Amino acid sequence: MTATKTVVGNLCLGSAPDSWGVWFPEDEHQVHYTQFLDELAKAGYTWLEIGPYGYLPTDPKVLAEEVAKRGLKVSGGTTFGALHRPELWDEMLAQTRKVAELTAAVGAHHLVFIPPMYRDEKTGEYTESPELTAEQWAGFGKAADELGKILLNEYDVRLCLHPHADSHIQTQPEIERYLNESDSRYANLCLDTGHVAYGGGDNIDLIRRYAERVEYVHIKQMDGDVLDQVAEEGLSFGEAVKRGVCVEPPAGVPNPAGIIDELSTLEHDRFVIVEQDLYPCAADVPFPIAVRTREYLNGVGLAGTSRPRSRITAE
Repeated sequence: MTATKTVVGNLCLGSAPDSWGVWFPEDEHQVHYTQFLDELAKAGYTWLEIGPYGYLPTDPKVLAEEVAKRGLKVSGGTTFGALHRPELWDEMLAQTRKVAELTAAVGAHHLVFIPPMYRDEKTGEYTESPELTAEQWAGFGKAADELGKILLNEYDVRLCLHPHADSHIQTQPEIERYLNESDSRYANLCLDTGHVAYGGGDNIDLIRRYAERVEYVHIKQMDGDVLDQVAEEGLSFGEAVKRGVCVEPPAGVPNPAGIIDELSTLEHDRFVIVEQDLYPCAADVPFPIAVRTREYLNGVGLAGTSRPRSRITAE
């Protein structure tokens, strides 16, 4: 008798432009958004994250039509913002509002908020200190709470802060400090399993100790040999990606099956969005990887297509 894996009922699978080599709203090395959407549907996915604002159409009607005619749905929006720089608050908030408005207009309720990288994505040059000052840390959690409250009350969108390589929320102590200094009603976590591993963190430990704060998940794996090169040579994340640090499952760390098993024990439903940083890559590279990734994840139980039920309400 052939054993079959039980489908995990509380997790819903999707993917993102990142898995098609998309990092920027516009870039000569990226595929056109129609190719991404066509191939996403052809690869067997139903849900997608919007990706960098401006890559997909920003007119809600056009975006809704583009995804609907392919049988797709939107899980959440994506934006970058500096919560540690109060002098940029107004600019950051204005941009975040635009993304939240588009996210809500297409029926999604999560906003993946990525801290800015302190090294240039293309050159690797440092653009600011890799360490936050005491003053910057003091205001970080409060800024996240304020932003999260605005998003929840005005757009019914949940703030999910995304740890990221070469950002100030990268290591596990930094992730925990953010969680401990912010309010779970307004500011939670997009657990990116690959970036947590990149920063030396323990995904399973974070899931177990901060289950209620893991609002949304990016499932991603990192090549251990390239991580060693990052440590030994001081590589930027951009250079690490060029060397192939992001790999398709089941290769790399953390073990995706183990992550899914742990998430399956949690009470609430969650989106689990595939990401594999491929920028830059040839146009024919992403699709077969996307198919193999979906087939692998389906095989370990991650196959949901229904929307996860909401668990946070505005106040």
